[in-house]
Amino acid sequence: MSVAGLPKNEANVLRGHEGAVLTARFNGDGNYCLSCGKDRTIRLWNPHRGIHIKTYKSHGRKVSNLRVMLNILAELRPSICVRNKVRGQLDNSKLCSCGGDQQVFYWDVTTGRVIRKFRGHDSEVNAVKFNEYASVVVSAGYDRSLRAWDCRSHSTEPIQIIDTFSDSVMSVCLTKSEILAGTIDGTVRTFDIRIGRELSDDLGQPVNCISMSNDANCILASCLDSTLRLLDRSTGELLQEYKGHTSKYFSGSKWSLKSYKMDCCLTNTDAHVTSGSEDGFIFFWDLVDSSVVSSFKAYASVRSKTHFGIKKVREGEVFVIERNERFSKTLNPRLKFIDF
Repeated sequence: MSVAGLPKNEANVLRGHEGAVLTARFNGDGNYCLSCGKDRTIRLWNPHRGIHIKTYKSHGRKVSNLRVMLNILAELRPSICVRNKVRGQLDNSKLCSCGGDQQVFYWDVTTGRVIRKFRGHDSEVNAVKFNEYASVVVSAGYDRSLRAWDCRSHSTEPIQIIDTFSDSVMSVCLTKSEILAGTIDGTVRTFDIRIGRELSDDLGQPVNCISMSNDANCILASCLDSTLRLLDRSTGELLQEYKGHTSKYFSGSKWSLKSYKMDCCLTNTDAHVTSGSEDGFIFFWDLVDSSVVSSFKAYASVRSKTHFGIKKVREGEVFVIERNERFSKTLNPRLKFIDF
C-alpha cells in the first residue's frame, strides 16, 4: 500500500456508549463493527451507515476487550479457507469479551445470548483471543496468568493455565501451535504447546500490546517508553524501532499504566506500522526505514485503543476511519469512521 492510501479523513461518528469506549473491532468482511467500554456494554454497528444495530448486556463491570470469531487462515490465507469452506463455518457467529468482572464471556452474536461464562482469573482480564478454529479462547489477566478455555465443552474451568509471569499480562497472540504474550515485566514470551517450550525476549521496557505481522514472521510490541519494537519471531532479533508517538506514564521510580493501553498493528500488506498516541494523534511508519510517513490528529486526547481500520476513542466516542481497500481489522459514547 502506498502512503496515499493511508487514512486521513473522518468518515463517520458512532454515538451511543455512555462512557469511554475501550475497544472496537471489525467483523470478518469489514461490513460491521463491535465496540465495548466502561458502560459495561458491547454494541454492534454498521459503521458505513452510522447505524447502531444491537446492544449486548451481561457484564457487571467495564468491558476491556473483545474478539469476533474469526479464523486465522481466513485472515492470512483466504483462498485456503474458501477452498476448504472454513470461512462459512466460522463467519462472525460468536464473540468473546472480558473486563473488570474477572470473567470471559462467550456470546452468540445473533441472539445476544451469553453461551458461557468462564471463571478462574483472580483479577481483571486484559485481553482475549480465539484460536485458529475458534474452539478455544485464550485470556490474559492482571493476575499474571494466561488461561485457555474450551468453547465446545460445557465446563467453565480452564483447560490450561500458564502462570510463570512476574507481572500483568496485557496482550496475547496465537498461531496454530503457539501462544505469544506481552507483559508489563518487559518480556514477549512464546509458548510452543506441541513441545512444551517457552521462549522469552526481554525488551527492557513494559509491553502493553503485541501484534503479529500478516506473514506471521514478525511480532510488533508497543512499549511504555513510547517505542514500538519489531522482532523476528524465529530468532528474537530486534529488527526495527518506531518512535514519535507518546505512550508512557512514569510514576515514582517505575513505569506504570494509565487507565487505557495503546494498541499497535501492521497494515494488511505489512508495508506500514500504525499506532495511536496519548496526544490524540494516529501515526504511520514505514516498516523498513521506520520513518513517519503519515500522522494526523484524531482527538483532543486519546484514551483507548487503535487498530488498522478503525481508530481511537475518547469519552463516549468511537471514530471510524475510511479505507480505500477492505481491512478486516478493527474500531473505539462516539465512534469516528476515518477515510483511508
